[in-house]
Amino acid sequence: MLVLASCGGDGEDKGSTERGAATTSADGAAAAKVDFPEGGRQTIRALRASAPEKAIFAPSVSQLRPGSNRIGFALFDEGRGQVTPDAVAVYVAQPDGRRLRGPFVARRESLRVKPQFMSRQTQADLDDVDAFWVADVTFPRRGRYVLTALASFDGEIASTSQIELRAGQRGGPPDVGEPAIRVETDTVDSAGGDLESIDTRLPPLAELHEKSFADVLGKEPVVLAFATPQLCQTRVCGPVVDVVAEVKASTEGVTFIHQEIYANNDINQGFRPQVAKWALPTEPWTFLIGRDGKIAERFEGALSVAELQRAVDKLASS
Repeated sequence: MLVLASCGGDGEDKGSTERGAATTSADGAAAAKVDFPEGGRQTIRALRASAPEKAIFAPSVSQLRPGSNRIGFALFDEGRGQVTPDAVAVYVAQPDGRRLRGPFVARRESLRVKPQFMSRQTQADLDDVDAFWVADVTFPRRGRYVLTALASFDGEIASTSQIELRAGQRGGPPDVGEPAIRVETDTVDSAGGDLESIDTRLPPLAELHEKSFADVLGKEPVVLAFATPQLCQTRVCGPVVDVVAEVKASTEGVTFIHQEIYANNDINQGFRPQVAKWALPTEPWTFLIGRDGKIAERFEGALSVAELQRAVDKLASS
């Protein structure tokens, strides 16, 4: 399964978006209005039993915090093909299925970039997955939770599979508000001009390897993307690096850096030291670091040009 990747209350939460409100599609058009049921006092089992299961729920996140979290996800059929409903809402419950909360209505985001920023890997990957969904979901406290979704297909509500995730786990990469970890990222100069040794994108982008993160940390705003387009386990590293490249082209005053994941671009040799120091459990990750050297925003897994552009604009003006 593809695993594509910020604080809140308890009680019978009605979701981050009003029930039945319009979502936004990948091309900016209004998506369908759907009257998703309230979580209320029913269990997650009862919710899923109320509609036929038609999709696999595949989230892009592994690191959650108590409070509000951006949950990126895609939906697939049993043949691993992407399915595209009219609208989707996420629900969350305790591990035993009780205290169901939702609907957290999702918005649709696109992985596509302008043609001049599309890598050869992305051209192939987008044939399988070209969009994803994002819901802002609250987790009241640390612990394990079960997530599922309901989706609307031509006006008919269907259920999805469910997955268990943990909020507030120890360790992992720095969170929003915490100091970024100083590392010397790979540059064209440190690689002796051998750009392909530090960038598996086809073609590699020298402009994302001009500066080392250690040299700019605490001096200027930075977008730091950990991704490996050629060796990605989630197949969204290529699209994410393309998104970073497109946003960089329209942004001034912010440094953009791409850091590969595996030593010598070989999975069998383990992580590069930069990845190990940041304690990344998955890939890709994209961090926005302010002039104060602290994490301003972070994205695990897939993200769109629109999402990154909004976050970068905020970073540049802070």
